[in-house]
Amino acid sequence: MAMNNLKLGVDVISAHDLMPKDGQGSSSAYVELYFDGQKYRTTVKDKDLNPVWNESFYFNISDPSILHHLTIDAYVYNTIRGTNSRSFLGKVSVSGTSFVPHSDAVVLHYPLEKRGIFSRVRGELGLKVYITDDPSIKSSIPLPTVETSGELARAEAQMAPLKVSHGKSEERHTFHHLPNSNHPGHHQHHSSAPEVSHHSTKYEVEQMKVEPPPPKIVRMHSVSSSQPVDYALKETSPYLGGGQVVGGRVVHADKTASTYDLVERMQFLFVRVVKARDLPAMDVTGSLDPFVEVKVGNYKGVTKHMEKKQNPEWNVVFAFSKDRMQASILEVVVKDKDLVKDDFVGILRFDIHEVPTRVPPDSPLAPQWYRLEDKKGEKIKGELMLAIWIGTQADEAFPDAWHSDAAIPIDNSAAALTQLRSKVYHAPRLWYVRVNVIEAQDLVPTDRNRFPEVYVRAQIGHQVMKTKSVQARTLNSLWNEDLLFVAAEPFEDHLVLTVEDRVAPGKDEIIGRAIIPLSNVDRRADDRLIPSRWFSLEKPIAVDVDQLKKEKFSSRLHLRVCLDGGYHVLDESTHYSSDLRPTAKQLWKQSIGILELGILNAEGLHPMKSRDGRGTSDTYCVAKYGHKWVRTRTIVDSLCPKYNEQYTWEVFDPATVLTVGVFDNSQLGEKGPNGSKDLKIGKVRIRISTLETGRIYTHSYPLLVLHPTGVKKMGELHLAIRFSCTSFANLLYQYSRPLLPKMHYVRPFSVIQQDMLRRQAVDTVAMRLGRAEPPLTKEVVGYMSDIDSHFWSMRRSKANFFRLMSVFSGLFAAGKWFGDICMWRNPITTVLVHILFLMLVCFPELILPTVFLYMFLIGIWNYRYRARYPPHMNIRISQADTTLPDELDEEFDTFPTSRSPELVRMRYDRLRSVAGRIQTIVGDIANQGERFQALLSWRDPRATAIFVTFCLIASLVLYVTPFQVMAALAGFYVMRHPRFRHRLPSVPINFFRRLPARTDSML
Repeated sequence: MAMNNLKLGVDVISAHDLMPKDGQGSSSAYVELYFDGQKYRTTVKDKDLNPVWNESFYFNISDPSILHHLTIDAYVYNTIRGTNSRSFLGKVSVSGTSFVPHSDAVVLHYPLEKRGIFSRVRGELGLKVYITDDPSIKSSIPLPTVETSGELARAEAQMAPLKVSHGKSEERHTFHHLPNSNHPGHHQHHSSAPEVSHHSTKYEVEQMKVEPPPPKIVRMHSVSSSQPVDYALKETSPYLGGGQVVGGRVVHADKTASTYDLVERMQFLFVRVVKARDLPAMDVTGSLDPFVEVKVGNYKGVTKHMEKKQNPEWNVVFAFSKDRMQASILEVVVKDKDLVKDDFVGILRFDIHEVPTRVPPDSPLAPQWYRLEDKKGEKIKGELMLAIWIGTQADEAFPDAWHSDAAIPIDNSAAALTQLRSKVYHAPRLWYVRVNVIEAQDLVPTDRNRFPEVYVRAQIGHQVMKTKSVQARTLNSLWNEDLLFVAAEPFEDHLVLTVEDRVAPGKDEIIGRAIIPLSNVDRRADDRLIPSRWFSLEKPIAVDVDQLKKEKFSSRLHLRVCLDGGYHVLDESTHYSSDLRPTAKQLWKQSIGILELGILNAEGLHPMKSRDGRGTSDTYCVAKYGHKWVRTRTIVDSLCPKYNEQYTWEVFDPATVLTVGVFDNSQLGEKGPNGSKDLKIGKVRIRISTLETGRIYTHSYPLLVLHPTGVKKMGELHLAIRFSCTSFANLLYQYSRPLLPKMHYVRPFSVIQQDMLRRQAVDTVAMRLGRAEPPLTKEVVGYMSDIDSHFWSMRRSKANFFRLMSVFSGLFAAGKWFGDICMWRNPITTVLVHILFLMLVCFPELILPTVFLYMFLIGIWNYRYRARYPPHMNIRISQADTTLPDELDEEFDTFPTSRSPELVRMRYDRLRSVAGRIQTIVGDIANQGERFQALLSWRDPRATAIFVTFCLIASLVLYVTPFQVMAALAGFYVMRHPRFRHRLPSVPINFFRRLPARTDSML
């Protein structure tokens, strides 16, 4: 766009349901527009609560670089001609972050906002705001303030040529067909959908095919954290099951909407194949291997075949998307499985237009018996029990059904179909197992000529821990060590304790073993002491029975074992925890709200595989919050999949994070170079505490992934999120409670223990979820849990440093401002600061009230600039766009390293140089602290004597001088005029720098 031709266009379309203000049940409304010091006004629509203007205005953009900081304000007024006055009807403010080019602009109906607390406002204002660089468009002529009815009439006459020509007045309905962005000439014509009958399934489906309006780009407000537009969050206004969402609220509500209202309502033809009876024999043996084919046009679903059964049972549900149907006949064919060619048994045909519609909470349709027909339509032997209905995603049969949009002729086996289904998983309840190994008695080593060097080896599943080695001079050993494990309910592995003797380096012999079932272990929810128990050790190998009678094996092990339920088992990164409740359910508090997630669709996905010579993807989404994991169905062979699945979670703590990831299913067809590992496409994190209560957030999130070659956008994921608070008092109370359960503070774990237990917990959850159908593989669970976030990365280190600098930037700015005050850069400001300082010194009781009042005013001022969207991954904050290739290669290196020795040596030297700088800074900080200690340590006797004398004189002076006087003198001395300053350091600084430190004692 040419900078000198940039204009901001505003089309004032119409208003709806305005507040009557003329005393006769109506209003004469007009709109005033304000932008960057420019003001324009529409004509007046007399006696109309639903006025239609269709007028366009164009504002000059003086500085495009600050456009996203500006706002366009639209005020709706009612003119009172008798008194030449006006009354307020409402206002709309559109931020510059939502300005889009003309090709992306659509008409949005904004709810009118109040001007003050006592304003009475209702209704909506339809605006179309866009940026244009068309040189033929001239800016509108600003109008003077309307004072009289005559001037108002002349203003209306002036505005007449600016009306936009539409074919006819726009009608308002519950839903609107928005213009298609690919349709030519859609800028000039706006059409609305016909009135929709909610009782007609046919028209309701057509209504849900409406193209959603283009998204609004939302840029970051902070200059330091801004990022390219392509990587920014986009706010959308889609038509969902409850109506159109604009600005977080439903403005065109659907009266028939159900609780499944955060996704686009999709209709499916459900066919439940229950069982068959009295099927005719097809083989010479007098039996058959029946299976059922369900066909709608080109889509075909197949049940598994039952060997040698004339009365088989399947109980399988097939779901065909009505948007993709190209036929009006449903065919259900029963066939006999054969090696060469499957034999035809019978067929049933149904007209899809006559299939009944079911809307939950209606009870499920009862299946019926249908007599099979031959190919000519004549009745034959055999019956098939079916249930056929039309429903939506809210149907309880939806998750377990076979889906037509997830089926292609790649692999139609039953194992492959299980990989395509949606699934709700519940992660197992995790416990910390604390094993306190106290002592062992009466150990019997194999070699009686030496004192055994024994230790205890504890194992639960794949988790192994050892105590330190102790030399048992009296055949008794004492350890008193705590070993910690992670166990999942139901407990499948036992606790196995083995006492071993280290005979030689690398050679250990087992003395005895004890096996303890975890189901028999005591549980506790606090730090009470569990009684200890003695466990007899068993011989690890079988010996002769006579020898056991002669030498009775009586070694035993003293243990204190318990399941700690007072902790929250950390099974994810601490920064992105989705659940903070303890393991013991009796410690759980009441939920504070409900989190609803609608996974709508993905757009522009990067191809993850090649099929038939073209790039494609078989994608599914995984959402994780608390113990509940969900997985959408796999949409096969699509780079713009539509999921439209909604899920709900209970929220117990606002300081938690919802994680949604997108993956490519690698379990279908031929395995790629990564084998059967599902490939990550990207993920989104949403912190619950950043969401407003009751607001619907509809945004398109860029899927940003860091690759060894740099940051890459893998597509966009469209989500709808709503957090509903069920108990506002409990929500506020949560902010006063500790983040973690009590046991984390009473008996805390070390950092090393936390990292070890976290990895064990993630492995345990991955192992359990990997055994479900369809499974969540280990790489999916690890990616969703951010298991590798604690590994070293030069990029993360720089990002954290700049984050720290950003935190202290306000302090640095305050220091710079105070320096300017002291240097008298602005004499007026400095004098005012002197007066304020003197007031605070004279009235010290005003200091704290002034500080808190200042923070209150700053908070109130920042409220209008608060973020209207949840925070998302930022490549600038993450330093992903400035990282060097070698640093990225180091970040993606395995642990331990797999790189060449020369490269590792170079990176080691670089790390040494960075550590050397840190070492110097730490040494300087230590020097200042040691000099402070040297003031009274008499290490430098003359310096200490001077300081002690100064302290005595200062105590006498301060005793006889009021504190306010001393504080005022000190403040005026610090802020003295530059002509009374010297460029050399002050005497106290010189004295302090001459004090000795312990650097002389360093080698």
